[in-house]
Amino acid sequence: MRAWLIGLAAVVAPVIVMGGAAMAADDGAQALTLERIFASPDLAGPQPQSMKLSPDGKLVTLLKPRPDEKNRFDLWALDTATGKERMLVDSKKVGSGADLSEAEKMQRERDRSLTGKIGIVAYDWAPDGKSILVPLDGDLYLATLDGKVTRLTNSPGGELNPVISPAGGYVSFVRDQNLYVQPLGGGAAKALTSDGAGTVHWGEAEFVAQEEIHRRTGYWWSPNDRLVAVERFDEAPVGIVTRAAIGADGTKVYNQRYPAAGTPNATVVMYVIDPVTGAQVKADLGNDPDIYIARVEWTPDGKTLLVQRENREQTQLDMLAVDPATGKTKTWFSEKAAPKSWINLTDNYRSLNDGSLIWWSERDGFGHLYRFAKGKWTQLTKGPWVVTKLVGVDQTRGRVYFVGNKDDFLERQLYAVDIAKPNQITRLTENGWWNGGAVMDDAATRVIVTRSNPDQPPQTYLADPTGKRIAWINENAVKPGHPFYPYLAQKKQRTFGSFKASDGTTLYYEMITPKLEPGKRYPVFYWHYGGPGTGQAVTREWGDPLNGYIADQGYIFFRVDNRGVNNRGKAFEDHLYRAMGSVEVEDQLAGAKWLKTQSYVDPDRIGIYGWSYGGYMTLKMLEANPGVYAAGVAGAPVTKWELYDTHYTERYLGNPKTDPKTYLTSNAMADATKISDPLLLMHGMSDDNVVFENSTAFAAKLQAANRPFEMMFYPGKTHAAVRNAHAWGTILDFFDRKVKNKR
Repeated sequence: MRAWLIGLAAVVAPVIVMGGAAMAADDGAQALTLERIFASPDLAGPQPQSMKLSPDGKLVTLLKPRPDEKNRFDLWALDTATGKERMLVDSKKVGSGADLSEAEKMQRERDRSLTGKIGIVAYDWAPDGKSILVPLDGDLYLATLDGKVTRLTNSPGGELNPVISPAGGYVSFVRDQNLYVQPLGGGAAKALTSDGAGTVHWGEAEFVAQEEIHRRTGYWWSPNDRLVAVERFDEAPVGIVTRAAIGADGTKVYNQRYPAAGTPNATVVMYVIDPVTGAQVKADLGNDPDIYIARVEWTPDGKTLLVQRENREQTQLDMLAVDPATGKTKTWFSEKAAPKSWINLTDNYRSLNDGSLIWWSERDGFGHLYRFAKGKWTQLTKGPWVVTKLVGVDQTRGRVYFVGNKDDFLERQLYAVDIAKPNQITRLTENGWWNGGAVMDDAATRVIVTRSNPDQPPQTYLADPTGKRIAWINENAVKPGHPFYPYLAQKKQRTFGSFKASDGTTLYYEMITPKLEPGKRYPVFYWHYGGPGTGQAVTREWGDPLNGYIADQGYIFFRVDNRGVNNRGKAFEDHLYRAMGSVEVEDQLAGAKWLKTQSYVDPDRIGIYGWSYGGYMTLKMLEANPGVYAAGVAGAPVTKWELYDTHYTERYLGNPKTDPKTYLTSNAMADATKISDPLLLMHGMSDDNVVFENSTAFAAKLQAANRPFEMMFYPGKTHAAVRNAHAWGTILDFFDRKVKNKR
């Protein structure tokens, strides 16, 4: 259950402030509509994605959306010296327009950042900086900087996980469940594996690795192209779930291998393969086959393969050092969870040329950076805050760059720390900004920063290692011609604040209100998510105009981050250990009680809304506190956690075979008939993440008990069924009838 879920109705729309004063729209000011919110171009302005520095640092490459089609992306390059930009690959001119394979569609569904995107969604530089590998419409193309594009593959099955090998000798990819390599300089592709078929896959990440572990690939090149580590998984042990994808023109039935909580996972093994001879060496991953391969990488000298092995209970993570010649393994170190806790996986680590490792750990209760060298640990950052991203390492200067919330839980800044001077931290970006994106070149000589705040939509610039801006990549100024400019006059200010949970913990909230009239009380649109792992929603960044639109309809928009969400330390998150649907419901109730003490809030007209985990929360909140909320909307809710996957669910609730009570109390089914307040149940009928059965089972129970409720189900729609004007028109119509105009 991923971070993108919290963004479906995520952030409140702010007043736009330029030069310290609120800007007024010109005579062309327009009223914002739901249709415009979901139309092209994006109201936030053009947002470049997948930004990379070329190997020589002279170019920044990026994917840009087309002005008339915000979900289609083309490949562009910007000259860092002159600031001039040009299109390198036009996705409409180069692409074949062919449909993606079912395997690639499913991979994109697992990677929420790609949901709904078409055209070019990824690319890979050749190490010599002369060409770029571009996957498009299921095939592979090689683009050179002079604008020439050569087609490399033309196969009906398509290619998955394509990359150029680190030394530039090969293009590699997965085709028909086997790993292939093809000389970059020309020549035929050859298969390195041969038995990929049926339930056996080579070079891919299994379902839970993609969905929950956030690992996208199943193979890893050594730095010198001499070897490639390859995952082989067999889904035969995984149970088959019959899933009906109900569409407008018919129903497709899928027999999907789905590892539901408490059931077997895929069997996963690792091999090291010589791309020239095809010789294979099996890596020894231990005697317990019921494990997860969390992360894999090679040391810079290519002599050791590092494999992160996580136990099924997710309470221990072992860093294994594999000898590629023999497959023998040593445990370099282990991370162990505290009692009543779990291990959070991370991408925030880096192997260095001197044999040491920069590593992220929550061993002191907060996510911080450490250096592991010669068997000893040195803590580089420390304090009651968290490092959210390792950005780069300058190995020559011994300087580490990272993003964190050291100065404010609601902001993110770019910082630097010297390995030789632990905990002496330098902030490189300005306070008052959410620096959500930062990318450096391998040598850490330059950094691409993407930032926003409640007064400025995302903008991107190139900076030197001190944080000094060199050039704008996308200034994105809100001025005439910007998509958001016509709507400036109706923007309203966001406010942030806090109150105390029952145990004294500080909880942060944000709010946007209509223009308040003295003595008048207003209804509340109370948005919530609340789930663990990726749940922080209250942030001082640019917001979704949808929430400002909600305020324009006369509602106070409100939300609070309850105990259990991330980026506040492990103790804050661990409240949900074996207890989902408890403390977060309590904290949302505390938010409602706080609202009811405000003179401008109508205490009888507070409506609640959530999607996915937030939809589950709606049901649990209505069940636990009848009469407190005027009505609730539950979108794509999990109602039976036994239906959800192993890695996510067991992390928090344990195994249903050994911990049945935690599932009984955490599920929404047992107390379904306690709901007495108006309910709207929504779901995409082709949802393969939170499967449609969650809502149909809940609906059936309410119907059997003769309990009234409303439904809106979307044929052919997946977990993102709420991302359209019809869904939001339905939600707001329900709120108008049951909350705003409540009698």
